[in-house]
Amino acid sequence: MVSQSNAIEISGVWKIFGAREKEALADVEVNNISKKQVLEKYNCVVGVANATMDIRPGEIFCIMGLSGSGKSTLVRHINRLLEPTAGSINVNGQNIMAMDPNTLRQYRNEHIAMVFQNFALMPHRSVLDNVALPLEIRGINKNQRMEAAMKAIDMVDLTPWGNKFAHELSGGMQQRVGLARALAADPEILLMDEPFSALDPLIRRQLQDEFMKLAAQMNKTTVFITHDLDEAVRIGDRIAIMRDGMVIQIGTPEDIVMNPVDDYVSDFVAGISRLKVVRAHAVMQALSDYEGKNGSLSENAKEFSEDADLGVLIEAAIETENPAAIVDQAGKRIGVVTRADLLRTVIEGTETS
Repeated sequence: MVSQSNAIEISGVWKIFGAREKEALADVEVNNISKKQVLEKYNCVVGVANATMDIRPGEIFCIMGLSGSGKSTLVRHINRLLEPTAGSINVNGQNIMAMDPNTLRQYRNEHIAMVFQNFALMPHRSVLDNVALPLEIRGINKNQRMEAAMKAIDMVDLTPWGNKFAHELSGGMQQRVGLARALAADPEILLMDEPFSALDPLIRRQLQDEFMKLAAQMNKTTVFITHDLDEAVRIGDRIAIMRDGMVIQIGTPEDIVMNPVDDYVSDFVAGISRLKVVRAHAVMQALSDYEGKNGSLSENAKEFSEDADLGVLIEAAIETENPAAIVDQAGKRIGVVTRADLLRTVIEGTETS
């Protein structure tokens, strides 16, 4: 039975490219042969290996890894641009694998939108017509689709450019058009395949900011592919790290940075600053533990939310050596952070190699 609590459910998905994919998969399942052995024995390439993940409604779920890790291959299974060798995929309670071609095309058009790295704009159409294209395919009348397209263009701050052609826009503006086209269709699911990676760093950061604001306003479930951990940590509610087609670890940015599951993930996060990622609840001592060793915490101790980031706590520790009280959402004191706790966290997050 499909869970209604998840927007996307991917279970045991394999993608093996090659004429003998079924034979190769059977050998992998029985004999656990490696990706290299699959290539040598069957002339097949393992793109995705037994991937399983649940993506919640409204979250930005980042899938990241190096080139060839399988992240872009995996995301193309969600809207069945690629057919899996094995496994199941459900989107908003719908079994994508059971859909016939016509039903699948309609479902893609109405419920799933994709933003590509290379913009994929039609050069002979204006910005407005590019944005309205999904609604045109859906058969929406011209007045309605133009109204929806103008609203989407306004969301991405391109209103004065509606009648221009794509080649008249900068790379960053073209990517805004691609995002507006996806939003105009008002899908439940956004698939974004390294949408900002071809842009200059400053433009990239600006678009990240704009995208996060739009995502919060529109509450879209977003699967965001990136090879950049800084980007994943910055925008993702949760992150899945892939290697050789396998999902190695899934967690919040804080989980990934604080508790990498193996050396591969540790190497990935070694250069990430913990200041904006790690939260108070991850470094605090329980209030009962602290008071059991040190006596009651002062009533005048400065209080911080359990979601306060490490940078804020360090700034406070510079001003006073007194421990800080950590409070939950109801304002109840639940923990304590001392200078020693902060120093220990910073040292453990420093690359030593």
